[in-house]
Amino acid sequence: MIATRFSRTLRLTLGAGAIALLAGCASKGEPLYTPKPLSDIDATSTLDTRWDTGIGKGLGRARYPLTPARDGDTLFAADARGLVVALDADSGKRDWETTLDSAVSSGLSAIAGHVYLGSKNGDVIALKQGDGSEQWRARVSSEVLAAPQPNRDLLIVQSTDGQITALDRQSGETRWSYESNPPSLTLRGTGTPQTIDPVTFAGFANGRLVTLDNRTGEPLWQQQVAIPQGRTEVDRLVDLTGQPLLTPDGRLYVTSYNGRLIALEATRGQLIWERELSSRHTPLLVGDYLFVVTDDSRVLALDAQSGDEVWQNDDLTGRWLTAPAFADGRLVVGDFEGYLHLLDARQGELVGRTRVDRSGISITPVTEGGTIHVLANDGTLETLDVSP
Repeated sequence: MIATRFSRTLRLTLGAGAIALLAGCASKGEPLYTPKPLSDIDATSTLDTRWDTGIGKGLGRARYPLTPARDGDTLFAADARGLVVALDADSGKRDWETTLDSAVSSGLSAIAGHVYLGSKNGDVIALKQGDGSEQWRARVSSEVLAAPQPNRDLLIVQSTDGQITALDRQSGETRWSYESNPPSLTLRGTGTPQTIDPVTFAGFANGRLVTLDNRTGEPLWQQQVAIPQGRTEVDRLVDLTGQPLLTPDGRLYVTSYNGRLIALEATRGQLIWERELSSRHTPLLVGDYLFVVTDDSRVLALDAQSGDEVWQNDDLTGRWLTAPAFADGRLVVGDFEGYLHLLDARQGELVGRTRVDRSGISITPVTEGGTIHVLANDGTLETLDVSP
């Protein structure tokens, strides 16, 4: 047991170290991706602040991925110390707030009267949307960074040791679990499962995508998305840290670090198309366009059916962009200096920009129509409207 705990701790520590290496010096003290300076743009869209507030101490020193969640007219947000708040999405008025006795480490999921989140010590907590009271709490195998994913009956949780746990949504009882074999060195972060009632699609740090039967947790099919290559452990990182994107007509899009972007037929895992492309982010599908932010912060639009490139924007290269969101015909991304950028979804040009907070933006904005909710690293939560 001691050896198991030690090896798990070693994997997580090395994972944090890998990010430091990747973000640190490539040679002569220069970063791996040199941030491109911002240049003037011909802004045709404006970003007007509707309201802003502070959410405790923000993401914490570890920059936990505490993505807010919106359900109807209510926005839910948390800080790393355990503060959880519910706000009126239109006005910013606080409906309630509660402080948990666990440090929050995951993004939030909000659906059907509940808010689900994970903690640093492996707790998964279900709160009632109406007043923030705790309905149940369950323990999984390790720290939870990915937002728990609900389907009709289950809450699917992926923890940092590579385990998938299915919990009963009403009681928190464990239904089944699935263990992967993580490599010795991983990125700081885990993939976020994609679940529907019959199955769960989950990506792992070994570059493998697995489809699990939600009745038993048994794998139905597997696909090696990225193959480790290179002489060093850092070179061989192939984590699937984005969420698989499932379309209503049964296509599955999956990104990988140091690997490729692939489109699969979801029922059997048959390859439709692939592109050599490194991304830690979840892709975004709007109509026939698939949008991807690469690890060097290029923004690409691809034809979703064929994988052919429609446009590419490299104006923000090296600026550690978030995954893309969509707001009223525009892509929305945040960067490490706290700027929020708008790109025309059809043409790819930058059409708007504002600075939210100097602490930076590292988690994906939440959008609803032309409204954008952005949580900065220090806990500044700002809601903006896009016009025209």
